[in-house]
Amino acid sequence: MTTFYRRLPKFNYLAPTTLDEALSLLAQHQGKARVIAGGTDLVPKLKRREIGAPDYVIDLKGIAGLDEIKQDAHGLTIGALVTIGAVETSPQIQQKFGILAQAAQSMASPQVRNRGTIAGNICNAVPSADSAPALLTIGARLKLISQKGQRTVGIEDFFTGPSRTALTDEEILAEILLPDMPPNSKGVYLKLTPRRAMDLAIVGVAAVAVPEDGVCKDIRIALGAVAPTPLRAKKAEEVLKGQKFDDNLIEKAAKTAAGQARPIDDHRASAEYRRDMVEVLVRRAIKQAIGSQP
Repeated sequence: MTTFYRRLPKFNYLAPTTLDEALSLLAQHQGKARVIAGGTDLVPKLKRREIGAPDYVIDLKGIAGLDEIKQDAHGLTIGALVTIGAVETSPQIQQKFGILAQAAQSMASPQVRNRGTIAGNICNAVPSADSAPALLTIGARLKLISQKGQRTVGIEDFFTGPSRTALTDEEILAEILLPDMPPNSKGVYLKLTPRRAMDLAIVGVAAVAVPEDGVCKDIRIALGAVAPTPLRAKKAEEVLKGQKFDDNLIEKAAKTAAGQARPIDDHRASAEYRRDMVEVLVRRAIKQAIGSQP
């Protein structure tokens, strides 16, 4: 099927140069404005008329300081303008949060990764967002700011439905906060797509494990593209925690995760196929995270 792109609809384009100016504009045009960082999600949707045109588009690209990855005593901070490509290639992220670098590498094309942002991928809030399962297993927290102040929201509480988030009309996602990973932890992100690249996930699975002498000290498993929002497979995690890893237990955890999925039938895959693939990918992800499978 051929997709015909139209011209962009008319809107007022605003380009603030400071965060205070952006927040002022957002408050002034509350409910009538959309914020863009990279624009790789919003602009195509506007062209295809998948969403209504806002009266104002506020572009954050001209605001200095939002494109930084910073390390502090508690973890890593990713600014709202940090591109997917920068996350993919950052030595800090590769070393300490390799699962997020894997997820970034799996997304779209190099051109899109060099323009689109991780923050935008989260705010778009599609169930298949590749960054979301990885961030769920890391335990990321999101700094939301407005003229009224700021608040921090755990990523598990950020997604409220397909393309819906906890952001209000006056708020901007300013930073993604990544707490330090537990010692000896290893994470992996696995993505099932019809093509090797430039495709949305049919199923996405992230797993971070902390093995100790063959025992599961801790584990986090997250699923994408198989429910209205990305989700933690907490029941599957409980199957493994405190137990000695073995094939039977891993198989039980994989089946439990598949049971927690709530996939739909669509043109890309059936619900039954997605659920089966959750089981397969969770099994593989756990084994790779504990180093028992390449």
